[in-house]
Amino acid sequence: MFDFLDGYDVLGAFWMTVKLTALSAVGSLVWGTLLAGMRVSPVPLMRGFGTAYVNIVRNIPLTVIILFSSLGLADVFGMTLGAEDFKIQGFRLAVLGLSAYTAAFVCEAIRSGINTVPMGQAEAARAIGLSFTQTLTLIVLPQAFRSVIGPLANVLIALTKNTTVAAAIGVAEAAYLMKTMIENEAQTLLIGAVFAFGFVVLTLPTGLILGWLSKRLAVKR
Repeated sequence: MFDFLDGYDVLGAFWMTVKLTALSAVGSLVWGTLLAGMRVSPVPLMRGFGTAYVNIVRNIPLTVIILFSSLGLADVFGMTLGAEDFKIQGFRLAVLGLSAYTAAFVCEAIRSGINTVPMGQAEAARAIGLSFTQTLTLIVLPQAFRSVIGPLANVLIALTKNTTVAAAIGVAEAAYLMKTMIENEAQTLLIGAVFAFGFVVLTLPTGLILGWLSKRLAVKR
């Protein structure tokens, strides 16, 4: 029944999806945390930049951002991110585009967690002489992260599925291979079922584990 899989590196394609997800998750978490800090910053310019970035980027289709990363940054501006090989360049640009897009959603999730921290704690920190950055990193963010593990898990699951857009710039991940197989084989339903099952295997454990972790580390108030 599954003879049509012979000659195709399905596991390799899903491994590419895993690498895209992992690297983009790290990048979006770092950049999204910085954006969240900007959005609650007392500096108007930083607040304005954070707000503008989130509102603009999350309302642009991801496909447009990925294509801009390839056609705009690479072809027009010559930004290759240090890659000589076209495939490596496409992979790195896809990670950049996915990180930039997902960071907007990470930012809003973390900002919602910051809003759950009582104002009295920040006021007490300022009263003992801590700066805004110290208050944010030592007191507010540790509590905020614990309260938004669930929302961040949803963002991670969405990111895993969004990696399929990288096929638009030739990154050989799961969706790219699925498209190739559908063009070459006659087993459309079975091919779709195989790749759907593969994404369920990737996302379902993530949701279950992070859901359990969210309850385990929830801040008791």
